[in-house]
This record gives sequence, C-alpha cells and structure tokens, in this order.
Amino acid sequence: MPYRYIAIVDDDQPAATDPVEIGPKLNEIGLSLRLSSATVQLYADKHTPVLEAPGGGAIIGHLFRRDGAPVRRPEDLPRLNSAEDLRSVLLTQCWGDYLLIQPGDASSGALSITRDPSGGVPCVYAVGARGGFVTSDVSLAVRIGLYRREIDWDFLPVCLTYPHAMTARTALAQVTELLPGCTLLVRGSSTHIEQVWSPWDFVTDERRVRNPDEAARRVRDAVLSSIQAWAGIDSNILVEVSGGLDSSIIGASLVSTGADVSCHTLFTPVPGADERQYATLVANMLGAPLHARELDFPTARFDAAPPPWSVAPRINVLQHALNEAMAVAGGSETSPAHYSGGGGDVIFCYLGNAAPAADAVRARGLLAGSRAIGDLSQLHQCTRWKAARLTFNKLTRPPKAPYDADRTLLREDVPNGALDTHPWFQAPDDALPGDRERIQYLAGTQLYRHGMWRGPARQLRLPLLSQPVVEACLTVPSWMWVAGGRNRSVARAAFSDLLPTEVLNRKSKGDFAQYLGAVYRRNSERMRRFLLDGELNARGFLATAELDAFFRKTFPSRDQSFFRILDLCMIENWVRHQR
Repeated sequence: MPYRYIAIVDDDQPAATDPVEIGPKLNEIGLSLRLSSATVQLYADKHTPVLEAPGGGAIIGHLFRRDGAPVRRPEDLPRLNSAEDLRSVLLTQCWGDYLLIQPGDASSGALSITRDPSGGVPCVYAVGARGGFVTSDVSLAVRIGLYRREIDWDFLPVCLTYPHAMTARTALAQVTELLPGCTLLVRGSSTHIEQVWSPWDFVTDERRVRNPDEAARRVRDAVLSSIQAWAGIDSNILVEVSGGLDSSIIGASLVSTGADVSCHTLFTPVPGADERQYATLVANMLGAPLHARELDFPTARFDAAPPPWSVAPRINVLQHALNEAMAVAGGSETSPAHYSGGGGDVIFCYLGNAAPAADAVRARGLLAGSRAIGDLSQLHQCTRWKAARLTFNKLTRPPKAPYDADRTLLREDVPNGALDTHPWFQAPDDALPGDRERIQYLAGTQLYRHGMWRGPARQLRLPLLSQPVVEACLTVPSWMWVAGGRNRSVARAAFSDLLPTEVLNRKSKGDFAQYLGAVYRRNSERMRRFLLDGELNARGFLATAELDAFFRKTFPSRDQSFFRILDLCMIENWVRHQR
C-alpha cells in the first residue's frame, strides 16, 4: 500500500488542534503514534514501515544496503555521532524509498527531515509560528483540523504558463513540497532547505565511465540488484508492460526473483498504442499470462476528482485514464505492487537530439566527436553533414531553458509569475550540454509520482528511478548511449542476453497522440463549456474570445495544438475540486 503518515511539528498548537485531540482523530482514520519527542510526533498507518533511527528519530518507508539487503532493524545501521553522519550514511551506503526524521533536543527545538533522492515517499509540509505538519497526504492534515485547503492564486499563473514544471512550490497556500535529495531544517517557526544529494556529483570527469563494457556491466548490476531488492519486499507484483525497452528490462530483472508476477498491458481503440505483440514476448519470458485491457474513451475523463493528496494540477486526461485502467486491471489481484518503467527514457539518456555528440567533442575531442556524429546520423537517419551541423549548434548556442513558457489562450494582463528554480538546475559552469539536459529531464521525472495513482490500496514502484540505477546511469557519458546508432544503447547491451530479440532490436515506440485526438474531438464541446464556465475564466485568466474561436477551428490530423486545451482542463479541474 502507499506510504501514509503525518508528523506533527512542535507541541505549540492552538486549542482546536491540541495534541491530546489530534491523537484520537488520527487513530480513527487508521494512524497510530510511532514516534514522540519534544519537537515532533509521528503517526503512520500499519502498512507503512517505520524504523527507529540510530540516535533517535525514525525512517519511514523501505531502506536497503547497497548490496540490496533490506535494513529491518536499527542494529543494521551504524551508531553515529551526529544527525549529519546518519544522513551521509543513508545517502552513500544505503538507498530506498524513505524519509528520515531526526528530532532535535528540547532546548534547541531543531528538527531535520530528509527525503531520499528517488522521492519514493511523498512529502509536503506547512510550518509556521504555531508549529505545523509534514505529511504524505495533505488531506490528513485537513481531516484533523491542522489545515484548510486554500488555493495559492498567485501561483496559478505559473501553473498556466508552465503546466509541467516541477518545483517545491505547490498550488496550495502555505504548503511546500520537500524535493528529493533535500533536507528540511526546522527551528521554531523558521525553515531552511539544504540540498544533500546532487546528480551533478555523478557526471564529473572523475566519475565518468571510459569503457563501454564497464558501462553495460555497471548499469546491469544496478538495475538487477535494485529490482531484485524490491521484489524481496513486494512478493506479489503486477508489471505494467508496454512492450518497450524499459518495462521489458523490468520484466527481465524479475525472472529469477521467485516473485508472483502478472503482466498487464493496455491498448486503444485507435492505432498508435497497441503493444500486445511485444508485451506478449515479455509475459512469455516471465512465464506469466498477459492480461490486455482496452483503454476506452469514456475512461478518459477531464473532470474526474483528483486524489485527495494532490497539491497541484498534475493529473491530465490521459494520466487519469491510465490510472483508472491499471487500477481496474489489478482488481482481481491480492493487493499487488504495480511496477512501471516510468522514467526509463530519461535514465537511459534518450535525448533525441545532438547533445551526445556535442558532449563527446567537449569531453573527448574531435575524433570521439566524429564517431558520435556518425552514430547520430545512423540513429536519426540523416546525413553526417546534418548531424555535424546540429552538433555545432549545440556547442555554440546558449543552453535551452528547462521549461518553455506557454501563454496560449491566456489574457495578456495575466502575469507570468515567478517560476522557482529546481535545485538540480544549478549546473556547473563547465557542464556538458547533454548532462545539463538529462538532469533537467531527471528533475521532471518527479512529476510521475504526482500523476501516477493506482488507488489507496496499491503501491506503485518506479524501479528504474531507484538511486543506484540513477547514479550508475549518470556515470555513463551521453555519447555511449547512442553508440552504434541505437538509442539507449548501453541498456540494450546490458540486457542483450535476457531480452527477446524483437524487443531488444525494436526501434518504434507506442504513442497515445491519436487516442488523445479522438478524446478531444469527442469532448470538445463539453471542454469548451467547462473552461468558459469555470473558475479560471471567472477570475480573468483566460482569453475568452480566443478560447471560443479555438474550439471552432478544424486542425490537420497530426496537429497537437489541442494539448493546450487538455492542460487547461487539468488545471481547471484541480481548482474546482479544492472547494
């Protein structure tokens, strides 16, 4: 089941939320006291692992040693002299989906909370002069009277302009997300954030792998050991099989685990996303039946209620349809953990541009750059001259911004809003173009955990975002990932003996664009009324005439301008459900 906890910060609460009253309220909704100190009281449900931390405090979630062995007892960790030492040990000698809570002593009132680099345990917080809370689910704070939902209307222009940006700021007033790899320090009513893990530490020249065989071995070992460690925790596993390389690698890694595995795939009523041909090969490899379910059009609702823990507009019409279909697909299973290949394209450096060749020129010189240009021309089926020209452009033009602003269908007087910078975007001065881009995309994978939801009783795992896998893949330079004119080349080499040949050599990818186009055409009039009669328009955000005209246009078959409408509906829908 998903991790479910709330930590009450400080005991200086107003009478309506006195700790004596909070405990029974939390008990009523299935949470019990797991840690109590002068600065924090931690409550969690019975399905959420809570481990006593050496020196005091608690570790929420699942923790493993680097060899994949689970950490189940405090004695499995060394007793250290300081809170900083324990954080360092967890970040360098362990991994997992965890949140570390370290209460300070009564005199200092200090409290530190560290979220692991993969972000597997959700964490949002609100701390003020009268204390506050840290939780996996803001609705828990609402239910016990610690928080009242209030939209941060000053942040809505940011959501509208950058609907897919990942920042610590949420769309709820006073509620902030603790980003992965960061520590929240609380002293009284003041808070401070420290970045304690950075992907940039793994793309330095000293860390960079030189040998392709070593790169493949490193990636294979990290993926196999991580997935096998998770399989030891989740004995009943539902693999969401797309038939693509990433989910197939997850399937291959589960073959020897002994876990009870079932395979599920989705297909659409229109062409583009029917992966059954390849998904069957993966299921056969696992010796498991393949359950295929149609992703029908009625499932793609743009007005469905978001999950109660949602703190920002993150679930669009496609993600809702996928969530619903996969939750139903696992309905006959006994509380399985869902394993998804989400994030694999990013982890395996699927950039799709000339950055790998630019990196090779910068880091290894013209000879290595020339080889990478040849790989790019083969990969993208273009001439070497074109690949060389695009590489030159990458080398000479300024870095691209992490997010493109989109003010389509907004009124001119709507402010842009201040987009907070993600800490991982602070690149070194000598950062390579490809490293800069893949780390920006890595930050974007944090949105997956906000958008993917398999119901209150199902745990969703993204094994390819496990810390050892991320770190191993970052040490492999971008140009190795396109070697031989194959995308994700190192991952293909690493699992060449385990994957079906058709999957290993596959170049195509499934695509939901036609499905979404059909959803838009079927619902365009309802979407028009939804937006024109909605909160965003009432508050003066939308350009009404332009919006109305947009719905009356006829677009070419491959035009994807309607994606903007889907984003606006996502934001409007989230706003309506905060009442």
